[in-house]
Amino acid sequence: MITTHHDGANNSGAGQLYIVATPIGNLQDISPRAVEILKKVDRIAAEDTRHSGHLLRQLDINTHCIALHEHNERQFSEKIIQQIKEGSDIALISDAGTPLVSDPGYFLVKLAHQEKIRVRPIPGPSALIAALSAAGLATDRFCFEGFVPSKGGPRKGFYAKRKKEARTMVFYETPHRIVESLNDLCSELGEQRTVVLARELTKTFESIKNDSAKALRDWVKEDSNQQKGEIVLVVQGFKAPEGETLAEQTEHTLRVLLKELSLKQAVKLTVDISGEKKKKIYNFALALKDSE
Repeated sequence: MITTHHDGANNSGAGQLYIVATPIGNLQDISPRAVEILKKVDRIAAEDTRHSGHLLRQLDINTHCIALHEHNERQFSEKIIQQIKEGSDIALISDAGTPLVSDPGYFLVKLAHQEKIRVRPIPGPSALIAALSAAGLATDRFCFEGFVPSKGGPRKGFYAKRKKEARTMVFYETPHRIVESLNDLCSELGEQRTVVLARELTKTFESIKNDSAKALRDWVKEDSNQQKGEIVLVVQGFKAPEGETLAEQTEHTLRVLLKELSLKQAVKLTVDISGEKKKKIYNFALALKDSE
């Protein structure tokens, strides 16, 4: 059982579940606290024990590893929870970065809460946050959508559905699909939409490029080195063209009415209340609906 001053023990007699972030590239990014926890827990649940074994050896961590991945998570989560209830401390790690962010662990953590087991995050590297912080796009509101669909039809639909999303968007993409994905992004979101490609973050050949979707696609297409490694796409949110914005009070009225009424009814009442032109309010209402 871990009994350090900072991380304490569970007085109930049960162990604890630690969610430990590991480096996404640079080994020095792991925190001293994360290393301490991984050394002291009874077992480490890893997405890929062979992959994580290499990291753990570099950190001189000899804790026994067990596999917990997308194919066995439902089956093994109950066994892990039982071990914790019997007094074992267990740490969950993914192949890289913060567990559960497009990685396994949801069922385990959900079950831990259901069983009143203490869940303790040990924060650290995250490709999502690293890319967003360096992108140069708005960060006050953003949405993370995980991996872009692998096949062309669903991928086009995925991007099309987010055409009017006003928040900055973050996606993960694989290197062998990046050119096709940027092609679809251009066709569905527009070639002039600002996009940031963050590749191999914290690693030797890290690259972060902010440009129009078209320029970025052409750059990646021409340079095969940009089609390798781990890739994060950060995409500028939708901005309504000049003339499509509404006064703050009018927009508030429209948003409230859309929650309770059909689009047609909400638009009519907003026009009656505000005196604004119907076409302008209708177009704004459509944009709001599309971004949901």
